Parts: sequence; C-alpha cells; structure tokens
Amino acid sequence: MKILVIGGTGSVGSQVVRELRARGQDVHVLTRSAAHAAALPEGVRGVVGDLLDPTTIRSVFSGMDGVFLLNPVSATEGHEGLMAVNGARAAGVGRLVYLSVHQADRAPLLPHFGSKLAVETALKAAGIPHTILRPNNFFQNDLWLKDALTQHGVYPQPIGEIGLSRVDVRDIAEVAAIALTTGGHDGQTYALVGPEVWTGTATAAAWARALGRPIAYAGDLDAWERQSLTYLPPWMVFDFRLMYAHFQEHGLRATPADLERQARLLGRPPRGFAAFATETAQAWKG
Repeated sequence: MKILVIGGTGSVGSQVVRELRARGQDVHVLTRSAAHAAALPEGVRGVVGDLLDPTTIRSVFSGMDGVFLLNPVSATEGHEGLMAVNGARAAGVGRLVYLSVHQADRAPLLPHFGSKLAVETALKAAGIPHTILRPNNFFQNDLWLKDALTQHGVYPQPIGEIGLSRVDVRDIAEVAAIALTTGGHDGQTYALVGPEVWTGTATAAAWARALGRPIAYAGDLDAWERQSLTYLPPWMVFDFRLMYAHFQEHGLRATPADLERQARLLGRPPRGFAAFATETAQAWKG
C-alpha cells in the first residue's frame, strides 16, 4: 500500500512510520520542513507541504491508498484536520486512520479536544472508510521532563490524583498500522490506553524507583502555568491548563472493555508504565 503519514516526524508519527515500514508498506511523510523531509529514514519519501495551503491539499493525497492523520496541537489544528479530510475525500483515498484523544466527547470545551471532535464528525460525514484512534496521555510525554526528574527531583506534569490510563506511543503506532493495513476496522473507534491507572503521586513514585532517587510530585496548576509560560506560547499553556484541571477533577480512566478490546487488536496486553520508566531511566544513565 502507498500510505501518507501526516505528523510523521513527531513522537507518535515517527513510530507509525517505523511500524508501516516493518510491514513493507510504501510510506510517504508530509512535513512543512525540507530539512525534516531529508532526515527521514531510508526508504521513506518526504513530501514538503502545508495543510493550510490548498495547493498541498489538491496534490498530496493523489494516488494514496491510505492516510494516517495526526494534527499536532496548534491554533489551527481543527482547520488543518478539516482541510485534510476534504483533500482525502477529493482524491478518493481508500482508508484513513485519524488520531483523536481519549474520551474527547466528555470534554468538548477543551480547545484541542473540541478540535478533534470536529474532525471526527467531518470524517463520518465524508464517506471515507476510516478508523478513529483515541489515545490517553502518552508515556513519552515524560521524556520532556528529564531535567526536572534527574536534576531537580520533581515530577511536574499536574495530572492529579484521580488518575489516567496512560499509553505507550509504540502501542498507538502498532494499532495505527494494523488499522491501515488489515481489514475489519472501518467505522471503528478504538480507545488506546495502558493497563494501569496512574496518579501524579504514583507516577512520581514510579520514577523514584526507576531512577533510584526521591521524586516529588508537583501538581500545582499555578506553578505549572508560570513555568510553562517560559517556553510555550500563552494560548497553548491556557489550553493545557484547562486539560490538566479536567484531569484533576475527572481523571481519564479506561474501562475494562477498552483494555480487552485493545489487547485483542495487539494480540497481547498493552505496555505498562513502570517498565517504560525503568527502560527510560537506564537509557538516561547511559
């Protein structure tokens, strides 16, 4: 199959590219950056373009058998997603897998959750054979917290004490590749989750065990916002603060049915966070 991966240079998309290549697929990656296109793995073709550009929309989907659509959180996320759906529809793409977010319909006021809901609705109206993936909070988000964990002994992601069924991006990528390359997934929506519920305190304790040092959980939203504004744009910090406040009040927990369905898809249980933390800590120690 000739498959276009949109968002193929990030943490999830790059794993999707690897999974598709391992299955012998002809993989193309859309990126805004010529440098990123040139740095793709051998055998993967980079296509430079922009989902906000109608020229890209009218050309990049042509001849594609499948599309993996991941729109990174941005001020134009929803518009880019809708543009991509229209481009795929016009080109007659045979299958599209869209990366949404777990329980998006329970929190439509969150800006990047609501954006994804709009794209889900458009996909259902477009008549494109499609599968929607709804992942929980990624294990790999913690890779951005290396300095806080290893230098300051703090886990700063304010996920709260109700808990999240966090998921490994490698499991997300594997399900995406399965949905793109095998039958029986059209019209399906899959929750992608991990096997345990992780609170902020429990996550800090898991990192303490993995790193062999005390780690404190810093769950204060005001402190998180002040720190985040030093390196993220204000609109994104506002969006994420709303999300973390939702997590603190409601959590984001999987059901037993979610886990059972995912295990059937993968042919094994989903990866666990403690093993990820141990693996990552060993890599950080060199």
